[in-house]
Amino acid sequence: MAEGKENKETSAFITSRDTLDGAYPGLILGINARRLGMQCKVFYTFMGINVIRKGWAEKAKFQPPGFMGAIPGMSAIATWMMKGKIEKAQVPALPDLLEIAQLEGVEFVACKMTIDMMGLKPDDFIEGVVIEAADTFLKYAKDCKICLFT
Repeated sequence: MAEGKENKETSAFITSRDTLDGAYPGLILGINARRLGMQCKVFYTFMGINVIRKGWAEKAKFQPPGFMGAIPGMSAIATWMMKGKIEKAQVPALPDLLEIAQLEGVEFVACKMTIDMMGLKPDDFIEGVVIEAADTFLKYAKDCKICLFT
C-alpha cells in the first residue's frame, strides 16, 4: 500500500473487561489494524469502560483465573508478575499503549448505556473518547472486515 494512502477496510474490537488481559488485546489488534491501513474502532462496554477512564490505566490489575484469583493477595502478586512479563517482552505499559493507539488513529468508543448505568460523565474519560449507543456502533461494525470480541 502506498504511504499515506488508507484503504476502506474497517475493523472493530469490543472490550468488556478492565483487567490487564482484557485491556491489551483490543489495543494491540487496533494498532495493528491501523498499521495495515484499516479504519478501527474499539468499543468499551461494561467493566471494560474503565480502560478509557482518566487515571485508570495506571491501576490496572491482572486477576488470575479460577480458584487462584480467590486467594487473598494473589491478584497483587499476579499483577506484579504480569507487568514484569510485559516489560521484559518490551510491550508498552497500558497508559503508553492507549496513547500509541490514539496516535495511530484508533477510535475509542464508550458505550452510552454503560455510562448511564454507571453514572459516569464525559469528563470521566481520557481525551478523544467518543460516546455512542450500541446501535450506532453496530451500524459501523456490521460491515467490518474484522469484528472481534476481545
